[in-house]
Amino acid sequence: MSEPADREQLRYAWRALSVVSMASILTALGSSSLNVALPEVVRHFGAGTAAASWMLLSFMLANTVLMVVFGRLADLFGRRTLYLCGLATYTGASLLLGFSPGAWWLVGLRVVQAAGGAMLLTNSAAILTDAFPRGHLGRGMGVYIASFSVAQLIGPTLGGFLTHRFGWQWVFWFNVPLGLVCLAWGAVTLRRSSGTGQDRGIDVPGNVLVLISLGGLLFGLSQAGDRGWTDPVVLTGVALFAVLVPVFAVVERRSPHPVVDVRLFTDRVFTLGLLASFLNTVARMAVVLLVALFYQAVHGADPVSAGLKVLPLSVAAMIASACAGPLHARMSARAVAALGSLTGTVGLAVLLVFLSADGSYAPVCVALVLLGAGSGMFMPANTTALLDELPPHRVGIVNAMRLMVQNTGVVMSTALALTLVTGPLPAAVRPSVFAGTLSHLHPDQVGLLVTGYRITLGVMTAISVVAVLVSLTGRRSAAARPRRLTADRSTVS
Repeated sequence: MSEPADREQLRYAWRALSVVSMASILTALGSSSLNVALPEVVRHFGAGTAAASWMLLSFMLANTVLMVVFGRLADLFGRRTLYLCGLATYTGASLLLGFSPGAWWLVGLRVVQAAGGAMLLTNSAAILTDAFPRGHLGRGMGVYIASFSVAQLIGPTLGGFLTHRFGWQWVFWFNVPLGLVCLAWGAVTLRRSSGTGQDRGIDVPGNVLVLISLGGLLFGLSQAGDRGWTDPVVLTGVALFAVLVPVFAVVERRSPHPVVDVRLFTDRVFTLGLLASFLNTVARMAVVLLVALFYQAVHGADPVSAGLKVLPLSVAAMIASACAGPLHARMSARAVAALGSLTGTVGLAVLLVFLSADGSYAPVCVALVLLGAGSGMFMPANTTALLDELPPHRVGIVNAMRLMVQNTGVVMSTALALTLVTGPLPAAVRPSVFAGTLSHLHPDQVGLLVTGYRITLGVMTAISVVAVLVSLTGRRSAAARPRRLTADRSTVS
């Protein structure tokens, strides 16, 4: 390719990045802002416990299980078409959510909103991989991840502010003008694409099995915090997943149009990269929730003060993601991912040692900075390593698999953390932890809660150590892999 063509490609890549970053900010703000506004929404509708939990759970489940479906559709019919459709769906659902006549109407519209979000998330990294020249992809991924981190940082505070000043409806309505601007800019900017024309067809049995098996697992894990890991509902969800996964593998091997190409897992490097992503997510994604909850339940901090306590993590993640480009120029993507995983593990270990009822905030802040920097390095680098060598017609589905695995890790991280952290406490006292009132109502139980935090952080640190080992093994395997294997993988894909 000539130098002018290279410059034009890079200009288009940065314009595409602006679209993807705007959409990632939109979806991250929308998914995180409701967490703070939920009590007001529940009070408005007089919703019961089931409806209240499904206001959050419905989005999480639908978003995760639909990613593989939309990744496949993007490979077939073009990423631009599905991306713009996702923006329109997400924006339209956000408008209607503010007019919900009842709690279960809101739950149903959250599913529609999640479908739009899945169309966006499953295509974002794929669009960047198509747009950026290989030498600049790490920088693009870093900015994309940084934009998502900033939005997740702002979301809870924004949700609380909008609910307090304008009413709960604006937790959804603020998405509408942002979505319309993003939709218009995406329609102007993104290049038209028409799918690959290869492997045209939809694997209906495979999609159904994904929905049932993964939906059952995520529902079971999401209930573990309230019901306990031995509850029949939790065990049934996990068992359903365990039984259907082998069935799914057999069906996919025989399908002429598989929703997940299980042959990709014969590549040890790819499998290790996906496993590292899952383990890192399980080890770290609940940290912000845990630390914010700790300062409210143990120190009696208000939500705004608790949010400021966890601010260093998101800021460090944003800076590390944005600075990923220079690191990628000096090190391979897998080496950066391994370094990020190690940095985050050190942060968890520091948090495990210094988080206490009467300890200083300074070492906790250092731990959060290390965790944020580690995540900021790992996420874009690991994504780049997974997608960079794929043939174009498989990028969408593989990115959807990556996001599905990552979202499953988020749910598992939350369920694991909330179950372990309250485990030492009497059942009657546990609600006061989530209400942030433990230190006021049951000061004699604070020591037991700190014990729960020690157990939880110890388990998360151990999982993170395993993630480091997996990342290092993947790096060594990639270095030892024959160059011809990339071409072989393109052929079987």
